[in-house]
Amino acid sequence: MTAGSAPLLNIYLLAGVKTPVASFAECCRKLDALFREEGREPRIFVLMPYGDYTRRLLRQLSEVSTDVPYRSVLGRVGGRTAADFIRSTYRSGPLLLIGHSGGGAAAYQAARMLPDVSRRGDVRIVQIGSPKVPIDPSFRDRVGYFYAIDADGRTVDRISRLGSWGGWRRGRYALPRWDRMKFAPGLVEGLPVMGGHADYFRHEPDFTDADSICNLDKTIRVIRSWLKDWG
Repeated sequence: MTAGSAPLLNIYLLAGVKTPVASFAECCRKLDALFREEGREPRIFVLMPYGDYTRRLLRQLSEVSTDVPYRSVLGRVGGRTAADFIRSTYRSGPLLLIGHSGGGAAAYQAARMLPDVSRRGDVRIVQIGSPKVPIDPSFRDRVGYFYAIDADGRTVDRISRLGSWGGWRRGRYALPRWDRMKFAPGLVEGLPVMGGHADYFRHEPDFTDADSICNLDKTIRVIRSWLKDWG
């Protein structure tokens, strides 16, 4: 492979509410190293679809609420902000959106708003500790969802309990039946991290297990495992 011929991989990290930009610094470094070892040229951006930690919390939460329901008349605030930024910076090639918390909702809504980008490169969405956003069946296989669990497999991330993937189906004798996974992502998987909602990208000793694996490495590993040979 000649210099400059490595295939592009566009990665956008989307934050939730009240998140310092520096929270993703080590994640960016490790993602860059991982994909360069695989012969790709990653272009990594950090995006704050609801603004940074200096904005009022209630305003940010109000904006997240526009991105969560299956149908919304409130404008998809985070999704639209993210879509505009991606459209202005995207060149070509696969597009990977990794959203934490409300950023996972914005990532999905942004992908829905970018049919022009989708035609030029395959799109994958990773939601980490996000509220449940109903996924259109046409997008199901493009979305992976990960949430924090303890040693017994119980959810320890309260944000991942919010929202719903449920919907009505026709059941036996044509009676309606509620299916809580009707609009779920293609992959839903627990992630055994130290701590909870705010800690998926932590890499300090306090967030490292007995096998010397930090939360950030666990998060990156499950993302890479889900993607496999994609892109």
